[in-house]
Amino acid sequence: MKVINLSERPSLVSQYLMEMRSTSIQTDPLRFRRNLHRMGEIMAYEISKTLQYKEIDITTPLTDAKCPALAERVVLGTIFRAGIPFHQGLLDFFDNAENAFVSAYRKYKEKDTFDILIEYLASPRLEGKTLILCDPMLATGASMELSYRALLTKGTPAHTHLTSVIASQQAVDYLQRVMPDDCTLWVGVIDPEINAHSYIVPGLGDAGDLAYGTKE
Repeated sequence: MKVINLSERPSLVSQYLMEMRSTSIQTDPLRFRRNLHRMGEIMAYEISKTLQYKEIDITTPLTDAKCPALAERVVLGTIFRAGIPFHQGLLDFFDNAENAFVSAYRKYKEKDTFDILIEYLASPRLEGKTLILCDPMLATGASMELSYRALLTKGTPAHTHLTSVIASQQAVDYLQRVMPDDCTLWVGVIDPEINAHSYIVPGLGDAGDLAYGTKE
């Protein structure tokens, strides 16, 4: 699996990540969601440069012209709930894409022990298409892997792009072991560790709560 870390070269990604991490800024849910949305747009643009295009004939007001157009059939997948604004950023760029949705959440057995449960899946057929699966936070990588496995029940994509705003090094190492070679992981930044509660450090906290409010 190929890993592309956008933080290796500072850009506006660095600015948006700073705002999402900062406790003095992230208390504004609208701004937090907007930054997740922006990250989705940036990821979409970067991924688009790796896809296949075909030349088509069009007519402008002045003459005929040949223009490259996307040749791949794209499916955008998201993991509820923090992935929703991230997904919308991707969809704003891949506006003709099909869409898939997966619910993956931590079911705690004890304080720091949990299983990842998948309880909802809505997806088009994926066979031979390009899957872009997004989850803003990759702590252990288990939610991303299990969501991908669930989506495989709808067919095998020709290529899969995994996208995340922040990933732990542990999650990156894990996904490199369990995901197929024809897969690309795009991350805004890779943080060094996770704590005893499996939260990314330094991370930004709970992205779902920051975007949509705390849950009971």
